[in-house]
Amino acid sequence: HQPSIGYAIELYFDPALENQVLKAWNVLARRQISTQLIEIESRPHITLLSAPFIEPSKLEPLIKNFAAKQEPLQLNFSSIGSLPNENNILFLSPTPTLALLQFHSQLLEVLRKEGVEIGDEFRVDAWIPYCPVAEQVPRSRMGEAFGVLRDLKLPVGGYAMDIGLVEYSPARELFSFMLGNTIEG
Repeated sequence: HQPSIGYAIELYFDPALENQVLKAWNVLARRQISTQLIEIESRPHITLLSAPFIEPSKLEPLIKNFAAKQEPLQLNFSSIGSLPNENNILFLSPTPTLALLQFHSQLLEVLRKEGVEIGDEFRVDAWIPYCPVAEQVPRSRMGEAFGVLRDLKLPVGGYAMDIGLVEYSPARELFSFMLGNTIEG
């Protein structure tokens, strides 16, 4: 299984929310249901866009500028879901607030102006915001994996704090910027 090479623009969470997601990853790994995300050294995230090729140097000033104009986004992971594709992904789904959807559509607008290809699944009317918690889950263990996630006591709330560009795979963060905070930390 050849690791896919590609890029993703991702939203990252505040430390408390990130830890809740990591807790789920770790339980699933301990039970040997899925270790995929840990193995590729991913970080808890919501993917805003992924593409086989993106020019990082062209994107960096755009995303920096975009992030500075935004505010941290309130997130509330309120449901558990699965995508019916060959990857057998299990995820936590944030309530799709207007703020989150507008954030996504404004980002796409900025990227489109720069000629970045927007794949169908990331188009404004098709995008499903989700935070992956398990990939390549064997079908026979789906039920058990759902059970683990139910123990998380949803809803789990927090904030999206940063936006970054990642190269896969393994995951390598190329840059990230805080939302709304122009003070260099």
